[in-house]
Amino acid sequence: MTLMPVAEALQRVLADAKPLPAEMVPLADALGRVLTEDVAALRTQPPAAVSAMDGYGVRASDVAQAPVTLKLIGEVAAGHPFEGEVGPGEAARIFTGGVMPKGSDTVVIQELTSSDGKIVTVQKTTAKGRNVRAQGIDFAQGQVLLRKGARLSDRDLMLAAAMNYPRLSVHRRPKTAVLGTGDELVPPGSKPNSGEIVYSNGFALTALARSEGAIVLDLGIAHDRIEDIIAAVRRARDWGADILVTSGGASVGEHDLVQRALASEGLDLSFWRVALRPGRPMMHGRLGGMQVLGVPGNPVSSYVCAFLFLVPLIRRLSGRQDIEHVPTRARLGRELPANDERADYMRATLEHGPDGPLATPLHDQDSSLMAPLAKAACLVIRAPGAPAAAAGSDCVILKLGL
Repeated sequence: MTLMPVAEALQRVLADAKPLPAEMVPLADALGRVLTEDVAALRTQPPAAVSAMDGYGVRASDVAQAPVTLKLIGEVAAGHPFEGEVGPGEAARIFTGGVMPKGSDTVVIQELTSSDGKIVTVQKTTAKGRNVRAQGIDFAQGQVLLRKGARLSDRDLMLAAAMNYPRLSVHRRPKTAVLGTGDELVPPGSKPNSGEIVYSNGFALTALARSEGAIVLDLGIAHDRIEDIIAAVRRARDWGADILVTSGGASVGEHDLVQRALASEGLDLSFWRVALRPGRPMMHGRLGGMQVLGVPGNPVSSYVCAFLFLVPLIRRLSGRQDIEHVPTRARLGRELPANDERADYMRATLEHGPDGPLATPLHDQDSSLMAPLAKAACLVIRAPGAPAAAAGSDCVILKLGL
């Protein structure tokens, strides 16, 4: 079977993926979510002119010359407006956030005054409108400040709250089920017998999915029995998973049972085997409304495939605009030989060099080695058939997360 290019494989994964339906969520749960509609302010901010400083609310005409003495007629604190009016020769003590009293148009900061509680002496002139935040200086009622399709940041949540929204309409988070397969797998904390290995892939896959905003169901480990794998697949469907990620057993060997189990449940296979290193035996298909990604069992292959395909799929379903990873440029930290027919995603360290970012591929690139993967900060992309590259030459990288 011909190996599918990475770009074509990603296109197929995303082809039928549509942003999930809307749901209303509290602001506290909206960070990183994507808006399904424009958001217009429900109020004007500030709703009235307020003081920007602690000082005295006055008429600018009274402080056009200094020094001048004014009669104190009241006090204005934030949340406690003054009901009276500041007339000629009068002033009101005012604090930051206090509503400007009727008749006043300027705030003289307290550092330019002296007072005995009955009168205030202004020592320096202050221009009209100084230290006053005008009504609506931030935003006006009806003004659209957050747009459909925006991914909500912490600052957006602050703004939405100020606009008087306790809840927002956002795309539903993708429900992602993760399944490990293999008789050889045992959970961390076990004492592996001969031939057994500690299961690790699922922890990276669930963490990666959660970091992209997905709701994750860990299905644990299924043994190499068709009925066990089918039972796990049915659990994912009953849970309403949008995505099922299986790790291991996706090839067509005698003990690779995942494809057979999925086929028995009605899988519409899109592809398996990608022109990718690490990760050639990756599979994708649909099972009803559930997208299925079958990543290899080797830990590095599992992670790289999830990084390249699962992350964009989650983003698309979440309604995000920034779906694919953005490549950046760097210089190679060591020479590399010519590449073969598969795109190579080499684990590399990343540091600041004299000519910009310096990406140095690690010498150990075996797909089973987790220590080099944990050390890596980026993936150096080598195109199929790429010629040998000298140290210091230009290269393309994808930065990894934390």
